Amino acid sequence: MKETMTSYVIIFVLGLLLLNIWMYLQQPGMTFYPTRDLDQTPADWGLEHEDVTFNTADNVQLHGWYVPAPQSEQVLLFFHGNAGNISHRRESIELFQRLGLNVLIIDYRGYGSSKGKPDEQGLYQDAAAAWHYLTDEKGIINDRILIFGRSLGGAIAARLASGVQARGLILESTLSSARDFSRTAFPILSRLVINRYEFNTAENIRHVNYPVLVLHSPDDEIIPFHLGEKVFQSAHEPKHFVRMQGNHSNGFLQSQPEYEQEIDRWLKMIHSSMHAPL
Repeated sequence: MKETMTSYVIIFVLGLLLLNIWMYLQQPGMTFYPTRDLDQTPADWGLEHEDVTFNTADNVQLHGWYVPAPQSEQVLLFFHGNAGNISHRRESIELFQRLGLNVLIIDYRGYGSSKGKPDEQGLYQDAAAAWHYLTDEKGIINDRILIFGRSLGGAIAARLASGVQARGLILESTLSSARDFSRTAFPILSRLVINRYEFNTAENIRHVNYPVLVLHSPDDEIIPFHLGEKVFQSAHEPKHFVRMQGNHSNGFLQSQPEYEQEIDRWLKMIHSSMHAPL
């Protein structure tokens, strides 16, 4: 009987080990969905833009677009989600243009025309390189830069924001952490398998000491609403929460015009607070 129990334990442990190895190898394909071909450019949308390339600290060449807004000094540094590439963000770029913001949107390593292969630490380096492109090469002052991240891009944005001093941080439809997400999506499996990634937005946002705007929809079918609430709860004041409408991918469109109005209101609030008399 004892030998039988020992055999069962050994089989269970080996099975759990094999499951973890298999899941470890599968997680990149379950997390990153890049596409290489750029379907369009801002020129196709009637927008002026600069094709920009720059290298990361680990010497990976990245590609992005700098889309200028007339007579604007503010720049929005845009980190998109885990699928597609920058050519699929037309509506967002146009929206931020209407709000009077210059936009720098980049493709992470392995996405679009950027070189390399995506991984968590690499994406953090990509974000840092984009920041340095704006501050060093473009000569843009820190307090004129807004950091924006949608979905997985929110985790990238929060990590960057925790180490720099920007004008503000906007997080939309963002997970609080990879662990929180996996426990919600795979409640049993997540307790048996080691997470390869952290993407700990809730922890990183605790180190941000400037204005934060969090937007999330209760109808989000991919990243549950309560994870967005946790992100907001982890942030310091001044902070503001916007309850969106619609699904994960198109909620920002389905929430119009309130979505755009709320961001515009928040931007004006920041401007007023920065120019308030002492």
